[in-house]
Amino acid sequence: MSTQPQLPKIKGLYHYSFPCRDGEETRKFYEDLLGLPLVACMQADTVPSSGEYGPYAHFFFEMGDGSYFAFFDLGKDEMPKPSPNTPDWVMHFAVEVDTVDDVLVYKKRLNEAGVETTDIVDHGFINSIYFFDPNGLRLEITARVDKPGELKKMAEDAHESLKAWGIKKAELLKNA
Repeated sequence: MSTQPQLPKIKGLYHYSFPCRDGEETRKFYEDLLGLPLVACMQADTVPSSGEYGPYAHFFFEMGDGSYFAFFDLGKDEMPKPSPNTPDWVMHFAVEVDTVDDVLVYKKRLNEAGVETTDIVDHGFINSIYFFDPNGLRLEITARVDKPGELKKMAEDAHESLKAWGIKKAELLKNA
């Protein structure tokens, strides 16, 4: 029997923050191209959580559910550096639209603006496109296409599937 108090439920994403090279370039991409309104921008010279000196602008674009994409412009005009040991397709942020037709609307708009996207990727339960923002952040726009009961079945199998991956990974590491 656990003596730990029950955790309150995390109800959703508030915001996701990422560095950007240029605030206005990022605004044009997220607000003008993707249609996410800029709803807040704050500037400071000191980081509230650490107390360290570092002038920045921190700004937020609102998504339809009230969560945000947020960015830090650190005033250095430098591109964020990718992780040196992670393929560029791994770290990405996925946003959801209602239908695959909506995904295609974004694909057309992005392509017309010169942003290269993948074709529709069919993951079985979602259909997505992938592309990069001006800061090198990989984005996914997706729509659910799951069949009734499919997500429930995936949830039921998740722990067993992760356990099987651990066994496979151990073999991969042993043979590396």
